[in-house]
This record gives sequence, structure tokens and C-alpha cells, in this order.
Amino acid sequence: MIQRRTLLQSSAAVALGAPGLAALAQQSVTLKFHTFMPPQSNVWLTMHKAWMDKVEKASNGRIKFEAYPAMQLGGTPVQLYDQAKDGVVDIVWTLPGNTAGRFPRIEVFELPFMMNNAEATSKAYWEYVQTMAPDEFKDTQVLALHVHGPGMFHTKDKLVKTAADLRGMKLRGPTRQITKMLGYLGATPVGMPLPGIPDALSKGTIDGCVIPWEVVPSVKVHELTKFHSEFDPAGGALYTTTFVMAMNKAKYNSLAPDLKKVIDANSGLATSAWLGKVQQGNDPAGRKAAEAVKDTTIYTIPAAEAQEFKRKARLVEVEWAEDMNKRGFDGKKLLEGARALIDKHGKGGAPARKA
Repeated sequence: MIQRRTLLQSSAAVALGAPGLAALAQQSVTLKFHTFMPPQSNVWLTMHKAWMDKVEKASNGRIKFEAYPAMQLGGTPVQLYDQAKDGVVDIVWTLPGNTAGRFPRIEVFELPFMMNNAEATSKAYWEYVQTMAPDEFKDTQVLALHVHGPGMFHTKDKLVKTAADLRGMKLRGPTRQITKMLGYLGATPVGMPLPGIPDALSKGTIDGCVIPWEVVPSVKVHELTKFHSEFDPAGGALYTTTFVMAMNKAKYNSLAPDLKKVIDANSGLATSAWLGKVQQGNDPAGRKAAEAVKDTTIYTIPAAEAQEFKRKARLVEVEWAEDMNKRGFDGKKLLEGARALIDKHGKGGAPARKA
């Protein structure tokens, strides 16, 4: 009888304790992080992994990550945002511009000669979305919005010194506005995601590409091109590209309140600024990798010559504003708002000079 009573008491204790145990189990979570960047890239090592490490540490190990670079979970870079939206994965880092025209208002930051430096422009980008385009990424929980350092030319057989040098060259561009810019500068633009660059250069599908210094080693552009043309900071930055780190909304909402706070503390304006700063901070290492290759030529386009690039590329800005008007937005207001925010966050800032 005593033995039976003890057994019943034990069973009752387990039953009563089960909800508490279940709740405890729910307080820990493993999140799948997916992106197209290769595992050896600076972006993956110094930004993505560093961010995940910060979150894991801040949560005392209760948030863990399964990390998948190089599209290891399948699909293409173009599909990443929808993978987060649909819950195929939990968090993605991608280019909104991979899906042309889907996120039109944030393209303002990709217009020619818009940015000053990545940290300041990333802050402006975050604030712009919160205040001027709050529904741009409404299908996901946005964690960070940032840009990279100044974009530039990398070419196989011909050095770019002037806008006229681009005539007839097949150049890869990452997004809709940047490929438009290349077209107005006289090049034949070819749109493709970053992972396609090495094969396209090797096969002669393209004569060159535009990317920032930091990403050069990860796609072996320093080994596949001979010429690199950067802009003197006094002339401005040719372009930058926008990025978004986004989380599945249902997964975010399912987090325990204190874990949600950990994600929130590693999101927003400060995290956006940090990502931009770290990415541009990797530019000198990319430049150094190119310098180490025999017979490489690195040319700095003077500020005076940059004026011709600006003049030819200005049509991109005009067309974007007109496109916004057609979509029911005030293109001029968006453009002026973005510029004011870049100026606000970038006072005293300029594109980082080469190391």
C-alpha cells in the first residue's frame, strides 16, 4: 500500500512538473541562419558568425544557431528573402535587389554617388525604412539594414580611367539600379548574383564587375581580373548595395519574452551601423589581396574625372524618382529624405581611403 501511494505521488509530481519542464524546454531555441556568402568570406566570418556568437553569448546559450553559408540549405540567392518569409529558414542575410523592383523605395541608397561611408549610410538606411518606408519589409521581422563600402570597377583586359573607357564592356552589376547605371555609363550591363561572378569571368561572359574591395577575395576577382579602378573619396563613391538581415515573423513571435529581448538588443540602428562599419573595414584586406597578385594595376579615378561619371549616371536618379511617382510614392520627397539622413548620420564622414 505504501509502495503504491509513493508511486502515485511520484506520478503526480511528474505530471504537475511536466508543464514547467515543457516551458523550460521552450525557452531554448535553435535558429537556422541561411545566406549565399561563402564560408571563407569576410562577411561570413566577421559579420554573420560574429553576430551569431554575440546573440548566443547574450542569451547564455539558450539561443543557438545552425549556420548555413553558400546556400547550403538549397535554393538560389534570389529566393532567400522568401525562405525567411515562408519559414523555410529562420534568418537570412541577402540583397533586396536580388528581386528587381520588389523593394523599390530602398533602392534610393543604391543610386549613383549617394553614399558617404558604410556606417553612416547604414544608419540612414535603417532610419529611412522606419520613418519613410515602414512597410517595405512587412512580411518579415527586420533585424538589420546596411550597405557595403564604396563599389568600384574590376576588369580583365582594360583599365577604366574615364567613363568613355566603359563603352562596350560587359560588366556585372548586383541590382537593378546599378545595372542601369552601368548602362548609362556606356557599358553593357549584366545582372547576376555574386556567386556567379567567377564562372562568368572565367568563361568571358563578362569583361569585369563592380563590387567593393572587401568581397574581392571571396569570389577570386583579384585572380580573375588585372585592373581595378577605385574613386578618390573627394569625388564620392560610385555606388553601394543594400542588404537586409530578416527573420521569420512567426519564429520571432514564438520566442520567450527574454529571448526576444536578446534578438531586439542585437537588431536595429546600432547593429545596422556595426555591420556596415565591419564590412567597409574589410576593404583594406581585399585591396591588399589584389596588390599581392603579379601585374595587377590599381588606379584611382581623380575627383575631377568623377564628375563625368556623375553626369552620365544622373539619369538613374531621375528615372527612379519618376518610377516612385508612378507607384504612388513621392519620389522627390524620398530622395531628399534619404539624402538628409545620410548627411545627418555622416557629418564629417567620407568613403574610407585605401589602406
